[in-house]
Amino acid sequence: MIKKLLIANRGEIALRIVRACKQLGIQTVGVYSTADDNLMHLRFVDEAICIGGPNANQSYLNTQAILTAAEITGSDAIHPGYGFLSENAEFAEKIEEAGITFIGPHPDHIRLMGNKVSAIHAMKQAGVPTVPGSIGTVNLDNAHQQAQNTGFPLLIKAAAGGGGRGMRIVERYEQLDKQVQAAKQEAELWFGDDSVYMERYLQNPRHIEVQVLGDGNGNAIHLYDRDCSIQRRHQKVLEEAPAADIPDDIREPILQACVSACERIGYRGAGTFEFLFEDGQFYFIEMNTRVQVEHPVTEMVTGINVVVEQLKIAAGYGLSYRQNEISVHGHALECRINAEDPHTFMPSPGTVTQYFIPSGAGVRFDSHLYAGYTIPSYYDSLIGKLICHGQTREQAIAKTLQALDELIITGVKTNVSLHRDVILTDQSFVMQAQNIHYLEQHLLSSTIP
Repeated sequence: MIKKLLIANRGEIALRIVRACKQLGIQTVGVYSTADDNLMHLRFVDEAICIGGPNANQSYLNTQAILTAAEITGSDAIHPGYGFLSENAEFAEKIEEAGITFIGPHPDHIRLMGNKVSAIHAMKQAGVPTVPGSIGTVNLDNAHQQAQNTGFPLLIKAAAGGGGRGMRIVERYEQLDKQVQAAKQEAELWFGDDSVYMERYLQNPRHIEVQVLGDGNGNAIHLYDRDCSIQRRHQKVLEEAPAADIPDDIREPILQACVSACERIGYRGAGTFEFLFEDGQFYFIEMNTRVQVEHPVTEMVTGINVVVEQLKIAAGYGLSYRQNEISVHGHALECRINAEDPHTFMPSPGTVTQYFIPSGAGVRFDSHLYAGYTIPSYYDSLIGKLICHGQTREQAIAKTLQALDELIITGVKTNVSLHRDVILTDQSFVMQAQNIHYLEQHLLSSTIP
């Protein structure tokens, strides 16, 4: 049993976790920085404690401060949410060493999947298809041989990275040494680890994810897939579930491969396998060992509360569902609403003056905003997620457009117009699923109001 849970995060995901805990009768502790004492979820937790200054490394990335807060409040579990320390194996280890339940996978699995090279190796052993690429890491001594085996064009990627950082496209041998060196320097700067690897550059893939749950004892299930191809600079903007235009005879084997991989390693909790999908083939790129920002689209089409299931698994209750009890109903879209200038994409912190959210059947808005709330400049610009469900993809798009019309957030700039006037009204997006380059290419010929 979990009696009191500390939420080691902020914003909309912190409020999301509070709601799941209330549903299960678990007491909650909210932690916050000196810039965040006005967060919405702090009104609903049983206890709140300040853990440091406004910069993340003073608070939400401060392992000792979080552990001390858990000790002071008598918390017997910690949920890391997403971002910050959610995929930090050392943090998870320290939590478990302190006798506190970590709401997430075993630290060894976080470590295994946190390094792209070891993750790819593990997936190859588990029979999950991967992108053709280097064997192990790449350096200036072996780069040319690895490139010859991989083929051009190719990508050099940070082994410990993500978000497009430490990534370089190489089209010919003459560029190779320079780009390997540049990628290693950027990887060291961002991740403190200059290890890089190499993989074939797929020209026009889609980004498809598979949501899984494992009980840690060799049992696992999948909650089907999501399409997260609408991206800008490798950052997701809009997601949908299920992934459209993928035949079942291609989809089913990859779903089962993900489940088998989880069963093989004894995976615990929620996780997401991420793939590139091109010409009818899936290629594994990484696994996220946490709850994803986009998990609500999966909840909308399956009816399964992913965060509640995380808590139940961590408390030792195992899986609540058998695979044959899970099915997809309809279609769902999620628009990430960011406090940013829609033309420059620069963050737009400030005070929210008006706030009105859409409602109705199949409409959900996950956010920590309220009128009078001041969005700080220290953290990610995500301020809300609009999730809409319809019986078909077309109905989900129409409902999302209506909801975007009703959404009112003033006092700061947002990217609502990007979703409403650029993506969801574009016939190429409406008619069929698009690849990961779609949005950046579409923006070149589009005008955002």
